[in-house]
Amino acid sequence: MGNMTQEQWGKLQQNLLTTVGKNNYTTWIEPLEFLEITDGVAIFEVPTSFLGNYVSQNFGDLILHQLGEVGANVRRINFRVAANLSQRPAPVAKKETLTDDVKQEEPAVAAAPQAAREDTVPGAPLDARFTFDSFVVGKPNELAHAAARRVAEGGPVTFNPLFLYGGVGLGKTHLMHAIAWELQTRRPDLNVVYLSAEQFMYRFVQALRDRKMMDFKQLFRSVDVLMVDDVQFIAGKDSTQEEFFHTFNALVDQNKQIIISADRAPGEIKDLEDRIKSRLQCGLVVDLHPTDYELRLGILQSKVDLHRRQYPELELAPGVLEFLAHRISTNVRVLEGALTRLFAFASLVGRPITMELTQDCLADVLRASERKITVEEIQRKVSEHYNIRLSDMIGPKRVRTYARPRQVAMYLCKQLTSRSLPEIGRRFGGRDHTTVMHGVKRIEELRQQDGQIAEDLEMLRRALEA
Repeated sequence: MGNMTQEQWGKLQQNLLTTVGKNNYTTWIEPLEFLEITDGVAIFEVPTSFLGNYVSQNFGDLILHQLGEVGANVRRINFRVAANLSQRPAPVAKKETLTDDVKQEEPAVAAAPQAAREDTVPGAPLDARFTFDSFVVGKPNELAHAAARRVAEGGPVTFNPLFLYGGVGLGKTHLMHAIAWELQTRRPDLNVVYLSAEQFMYRFVQALRDRKMMDFKQLFRSVDVLMVDDVQFIAGKDSTQEEFFHTFNALVDQNKQIIISADRAPGEIKDLEDRIKSRLQCGLVVDLHPTDYELRLGILQSKVDLHRRQYPELELAPGVLEFLAHRISTNVRVLEGALTRLFAFASLVGRPITMELTQDCLADVLRASERKITVEEIQRKVSEHYNIRLSDMIGPKRVRTYARPRQVAMYLCKQLTSRSLPEIGRRFGGRDHTTVMHGVKRIEELRQQDGQIAEDLEMLRRALEA
C-alpha cells in the first residue's frame, strides 16, 4: 500500500463522496483503484484512458488536496490504464484504450450491474430517474414521446435522425436518457453511445492533441446508436462541426440510428453550417412545446405519490396542486422543486399542506412565476397589430413597413421580458445585439415625439399583460 493504508484510502473516498456528490462519485471516483505511492506520486488504476484524463482534469487537485488531509505525502497523481480489462478477440484488443470507453461489454471492475450499464455510455452517466415510466405524457409532448418510444424499440431505423428540441425543463434530456435505458434493456447487443455535444467536442480535441484521430473516427463509426444532447453547443466550432458531419454521414450510410436534442429547431441554430442543418432536418424533427395546465397537473400528481412515500403523515389540502399547476407555468423543474420544498417545509414545521402554507412557503417562486411574456408572443401580437406577416417582421427586409414594427417588437421584448439583447437579436432572424440596441433607442425617442407610436405601445403592452 505504499505509505497510505487501506483505511486512509477508505476515509479519503468518504471525503470525496461528500465533496463531489453521489452521481459524480459513482461515475468518476468509484472506478479508481489505489495502487501505491512511489517517490511522492500516488498511482491509481483506471478502467479507461478517458476516465483517467477526465478525473485528472476535473478532480485531480481535489484528490491531491484530500491525500494531504489524510496524511499521505504526495506531490502529484498518476493514472494507469488497467492492462487486462478486456478479454476481446485480438484484432479489437489492439485498438487504443479509448475504445473501452464506449464499448465495454464486460464491466471493468466487479461493479454493480447499474454501474456497468452506465459505463457503456461514455462520459455521460444515465440518470436512473429518467425512464419512460416516470415521463408524464400530455398534449405538448405526445409526438416527441411516441417518436422516442419507437426509436427505443431498437427495430429497423424508421426516421434518421430523430431531432428533439424545446426550451429548458420540457423533457428533452429525460427522453434521451429513457431511450438509452430502454435500448440497453431490450437490445443489450447494440453499442449505444450517449453524450453531450460538449463531451463530443472534448473527445475530438483530445484525439487531435494526442494524434489519435484514426481511433476517434473508428470509435464513433462503430456505434449502433449515437445520441448527442444539446447539439447547439457545436455551432461555431468549425473543426468539430466538420468531424460531426462526417460521423453523422458515415452512420446514416450504415443505417445506424442517430438521436439528437437541442434547445431550438435545426434552422434556428446560429453558426451551424447549412449542410449540417439540412442533414438534421431530413429525419423527424419534433418540438416539445411549453407545458399546458393538464400536463403540469399530471406531473404534480405523479410527484405527490413519490413524496407521500417519504412523508406518509402529511395531509395535502384539495386545490393546492391545481393552484401550483396554474401559477408555475414556465418550467417543469421549477414546478417539481416547488413541490419538494413544500413537502419538506410542511414536514419540518409539522403542519398540513394548506393553501396558506403553500403561499407562505413558496412566496418567492410564485412571485418569479407571475405570468411571463415570451418573445414569440410579442412578435405575434405586434405583427397582427400592424397587419404584416410574422415572417416579414423577422425576415431581412429593411423597408419601413416592416422595420418600424420590428423595432416596436424589439422595444417591447426589452421592456417586458428578461431576455438579453443578443438573445432578442437571435429571435429576430439572427440580428446583432447592436441592431436591437439601436431599435430600442429609436422607439424610445419616437415615444416622446409621436403620439401614435406612444398609443400603439400602450395598447400592445395592455394586450400582452392581459
